[in-house]
Amino acid sequence: MTNPQSLAFIQQTEFQPVVEDLLSCLRNQLGTNLHSIYIYGSVAKGTAIIGQSNLDVVVVSKQDFSTQKQSLFNSINWRFQREFPQVNGVSIRTALVEDITCLDAIFTWGFLLKQCCTCVYGDDLSECFGEYVPSWEIAKHWNNDTETWLKHYRMVVAKAQDLDTQVTAQQTIAKKLLRASYSLVLHKSKRWLDCPRECGEQFVKYYPEQAKYIERLNILLGQRAIAKRSVVGLLDFYGEWLAEEYKKTEFKIG
Repeated sequence: MTNPQSLAFIQQTEFQPVVEDLLSCLRNQLGTNLHSIYIYGSVAKGTAIIGQSNLDVVVVSKQDFSTQKQSLFNSINWRFQREFPQVNGVSIRTALVEDITCLDAIFTWGFLLKQCCTCVYGDDLSECFGEYVPSWEIAKHWNNDTETWLKHYRMVVAKAQDLDTQVTAQQTIAKKLLRASYSLVLHKSKRWLDCPRECGEQFVKYYPEQAKYIERLNILLGQRAIAKRSVVGLLDFYGEWLAEEYKKTEFKIG
């Protein structure tokens, strides 16, 4: 059942009705197949920007529900965008109980639930995992797809037909690259950080020669559309450097 105390962590009261409605919807649609629900991201941390931030959710089920997943999530996003303008959308990740509790998930689902999420419904699976020490293994697991998403967002920026789409893509790119940059030095810093700007500040302490690129990424976090060629050029040059630096670090550390 929903834990009333678990919703008290939502510091920005504007978002409490959104979370409560989502919980009710998922419980009604998934019934006994629903195991637990978790909130993470800016809404969970109390740093959400009204009208701009997504509600980030993890839904854990006992059995697969892929046949109804797409229509259910599309319906949720469509309705929430109409009824809850304080959120830009609802981003939902799904997993099976067995996927989370297996040993192979310790650096992926285990880390996400333990370090980033708050359980708002059901039995909290994060209790299956111990405390995490900032390490290269965790950084590597969460950034092993860097080259893939760089290509994807390069295409998104290039094809953007309106300023809103472009600005949203710019912000996503900046957040991902700033966090991925910090993850490169996570094993040295030994601190858990999530704020993109703070990630960039800590990263340049170890890579001062990359300061100008971190400054440009901070610009992308803003609300102003930047020339597409500049964004793509940053992705191509800095993104490629970052991907290569991950490979070098992996070779050194193993």
